[in-house]
Amino acid sequence: MRPEAVRDLLAEHWDLADAVVTPMDGGMNSRTWDVRAGGLHWVLKSVAPRDAAGLESGLAAAERVQAAGIPAGAPQRTRSGHRSVDGRALLAFVDGVPLDGTGDNVRLLGETLGRVHAALPEPAVPGWPSWLDPTDPHLEVEPWVRPAVREALDDWRACTPRTYAFLHGDPAPEAFVRAPDGTCGLIDWASGQPGPCLYDLASAAMYVGAGATDRLVEAYLAHAPMPAGEVTDGLDVALRLRWAVQAWYFALRVTEHDLTGLDDPSGNRQGLADARRALEL
Repeated sequence: MRPEAVRDLLAEHWDLADAVVTPMDGGMNSRTWDVRAGGLHWVLKSVAPRDAAGLESGLAAAERVQAAGIPAGAPQRTRSGHRSVDGRALLAFVDGVPLDGTGDNVRLLGETLGRVHAALPEPAVPGWPSWLDPTDPHLEVEPWVRPAVREALDDWRACTPRTYAFLHGDPAPEAFVRAPDGTCGLIDWASGQPGPCLYDLASAAMYVGAGATDRLVEAYLAHAPMPAGEVTDGLDVALRLRWAVQAWYFALRVTEHDLTGLDDPSGNRQGLADARRALEL
């Protein structure tokens, strides 16, 4: 969308006339624009049509997190009361500095993720992750991908996660924003879904690395609903599943020639290579 189209959308659905719109560096699954009007500040997020339903459920979770006192970039409702319009949502801007996943930031990341899970309890989801299908055609992109996804999924199904929440889905350090007063929020809920807390924790561990995982887990357990024994029994299995999902995801991007968030195709191949290395294939 060009800035002019964004302004038209804002005027039609959010009654924001004469908004100042600036393109931002979007992530790998969405496009974003900085929006300012009347002294207020938002981010407009746009996802592909196939991701619109996921965005909507993530926005509902962000409202719950925000209500619990954790900044989450909750949506500004449209004039008709909707959270989003055709995969586009106007989100509250969360001021602060993204975490970098090192040093004391690891502790803050773990604490915040634990608080978020405590605010978003969900019942167990049988058969999760039903969306990770080892028979998907795009897993033929490289010979190792399908067997790796199948093995990680089989190991996961032999595991018994017990604590469920609405997951963030991709809690990378840059999604955690530390405000000037030291409080921390968690933004970018477009990948959210109900599931086992272990998966989010494994995702965070994947990003901070093995050397910081113990600090991450200790901080997380101080605030999370998940008991320590569940982490001890299942984190390694969940981490392998998370890397298998990484392989599944980048295999899909390679197959579809999806360059969202990238300058050239090498980034997708690098994502595949990182997953292969982590899975020791």
